[in-house]
Amino acid sequence: MSKVIDYYMTLISPWTYLGSQRLAEIAARHGAEIRVTPVNFGEVFPRTGGLPLAKRAPERQAYRMMELKRWRKHLGIPIKLEPKSFPTNDRLASCMVLAAGETGGRPLELAQAFGKAVWEQERDIADENVCKTVAEETGHDGGALLAKAKEEATQQRYDRQTEDAIARGVFGAPTYVYKDEIFWGQDRLDFLDRALSEG
Repeated sequence: MSKVIDYYMTLISPWTYLGSQRLAEIAARHGAEIRVTPVNFGEVFPRTGGLPLAKRAPERQAYRMMELKRWRKHLGIPIKLEPKSFPTNDRLASCMVLAAGETGGRPLELAQAFGKAVWEQERDIADENVCKTVAEETGHDGGALLAKAKEEATQQRYDRQTEDAIARGVFGAPTYVYKDEIFWGQDRLDFLDRALSEG
């Protein structure tokens, strides 16, 4: 495929989850490949001027909640606004997504399933058993992906992708990069769609 979208994301971002299906549909319509690239935004934020949610001003936190309500209604995606399992450590699940991509699996589908687990089902994807089960629910070999996710090479790749994301100018999730043009946020998907239409 000549059209490639680098998809920088974290599984524990509601915005990543809200945009994931539309991204898949846009890519399919344009015959574009999606390179699913989970990164550690706990490293990205402090180096790019961002703050984790808990450290943001109350006004910003309140507006985020308002926007989540708007987008939930607009898209018809029944996310929980404050899921029991948020925040949580998504490193293991992210590495399982990488492992799926390296072993002929379906990384985008797995990433979407992890997002649904957090934002609709209130499951804790820091838990190994949950990760294994979610992978199996998508038709993957959960045990094999879990084992590969724990390998040093996979862990190092996750860290390397985080550094690469920062070097490319990524500062928030989700970020879509097409032809070195950055589109930050699921509310920029229309612009990504137009860019793909232009070639």
